Amino acid sequence: MAKFYNEIPESLIEWIKKQHMFWVASAPLSPDGHVNLSPKGTADSFHVVNSRRVWYQDLTGSGVETISHIRENGRITILFHAFEGPPRILRLFGIGTVYEYGTQEYESLISPETRKPGSRAAIVIDVYQCQTSCGYAVPIYDFVTHRTQLLRMADIEESRDRASDTISSPEIHRKGLKAYWARKNLRSVDGLPGLLTAPDSRVTPVNNFDKEGQRPKLQYSSSREGSAQRSGANLAIGFALGALFATTLPYILSAIGKFDMSITRA
Repeated sequence: MAKFYNEIPESLIEWIKKQHMFWVASAPLSPDGHVNLSPKGTADSFHVVNSRRVWYQDLTGSGVETISHIRENGRITILFHAFEGPPRILRLFGIGTVYEYGTQEYESLISPETRKPGSRAAIVIDVYQCQTSCGYAVPIYDFVTHRTQLLRMADIEESRDRASDTISSPEIHRKGLKAYWARKNLRSVDGLPGLLTAPDSRVTPVNNFDKEGQRPKLQYSSSREGSAQRSGANLAIGFALGALFATTLPYILSAIGKFDMSITRA
């Protein structure tokens, strides 16, 4: 049964801090606009200030829907759900504010020591209602690790921005992260304004990414492993039957020939 709260209970704050991912939902005012739903991950990207305020680092993507929707109407919903342990769904309904990369508000929340590669904004949410529900239909999953592809890609792009700040090269500047923002993150799919100042920021991007860190290895799920094992077993049985057939075929043909000759004589 769903329960509603005017603020985030302390017990749920501790639960939120243990989660590895969350979902962000937003929408434009136009009835013809696109409703957006985005999964968010990476460690230490979501933060709880208090029972009525949370924020997260918004990382670079090919779209800019959440930022655009918040600029237009402020509406945003955050969803967490339990992948392990007792089932639970948690929704945070709030009003969002966008603080772009390079602004004082952004810098006050995200220092170079805590900034992730590709971080383009801090999304601050003033929570006016919190809801929990059963989550009985959410599957149980085992967490393996966070992916690093997005961070590695963004770090490479930012290295070009860092180089362009010391070397006057239009070619390098056109390949940096800020150039990507200018190409991809200025408008939503519905044409609403996205990033306004970050692409022109004079702040050199610095992040806390460990380039030498171990890359996560993709692993098959247990169901896929089971399927692979079954396929391997079937293949082995097939080879065995084929070998047996090849071995016995001459004897079978010989027996058939003798049988045929006896019928002819009769």
